[in-house]
Amino acid sequence: MRSYRYFHLDVFTASLFGGNQLAVFLDGRGLTTEDMQAIAKEMNFSETTFILPPERDDTDTRMRIFTPAAELALAGHPTIGSTFALARAGVIAPGRSEPFVFGLGVGPIPVSLSWSSSTGTSQLKSAFMSQPVPKFSPAAKREHLALIADALHISGDDLDTKLPVQIGSAGLSFLYVALTTREAVDRSRLDYNKLKHFYATAGIGEAKGCFVFTAAPSTARTDTATVYSRMFAPNLGIEEDPATGSASGPLGCHLVLNHVVPPEKWGEIVNLQGVKMGRASTIHIAITTKDGATADAEEAPEITKVVVGGESVVAGEGTIFLP
Repeated sequence: MRSYRYFHLDVFTASLFGGNQLAVFLDGRGLTTEDMQAIAKEMNFSETTFILPPERDDTDTRMRIFTPAAELALAGHPTIGSTFALARAGVIAPGRSEPFVFGLGVGPIPVSLSWSSSTGTSQLKSAFMSQPVPKFSPAAKREHLALIADALHISGDDLDTKLPVQIGSAGLSFLYVALTTREAVDRSRLDYNKLKHFYATAGIGEAKGCFVFTAAPSTARTDTATVYSRMFAPNLGIEEDPATGSASGPLGCHLVLNHVVPPEKWGEIVNLQGVKMGRASTIHIAITTKDGATADAEEAPEITKVVVGGESVVAGEGTIFLP
């Protein structure tokens, strides 16, 4: 009988039982793709990762990422959470100053590390991954917006029509739908069959996830997040995701390109996700442009760097047994 050790983490949160759950298998050698997919389905978290020896000289490790239904080439909370797991296991040396580089399906992804020594020993405080600059589809035409509203069980008035409904991808594609209020975001629920009808009619392609958000602030002033969001991906085995790092990079770019965030805030965008699920997640996003914060607000800035990150906590560990 084979045994495989894993860590269970809560990602994009500093508090236990918040954020997005993740299982990290510290040594995936000997597991087939079918084994990994079966384990991910058994764990039933949004994602499960498997750490493997590096395949390239410019990476520190190879990592494979699985949802309960499919393998992903890129994902945010698995990358950030796996960084914390490897630091906890001692694979990443305490106080390491240079980035730790994961080999993912999209290629090398460097993760910068921030350490705390308040306890006398260096402990990982936060991690920030560089993501590819995303590409966006054309915007859905106005005559097709009623279809996306219907797919989300909201009214047309709930759509923030100042922002385009379009697909963005930095390795994993998401449909970005801006709403007018946080209440509308909370009220939304996805009918996947109707979403597929929208894709077929709108002609902008088809995304892996549907990401709804609003830049409207909290009416109760309970937080200062830049955006408030939810993400649905039933086709990946994820009815709703508490935190989606791979969607947050393109989200930040979407906000910058459409002038939702002023230039002085491009480096400190905060996505608050998972609140409706009772697993609040805080995802930090930093967007760098060719002209920096002096870019002309009348023109779309040229984005040169996308960084996404935050905190994680280890919730537990265990061992899974295979024949």
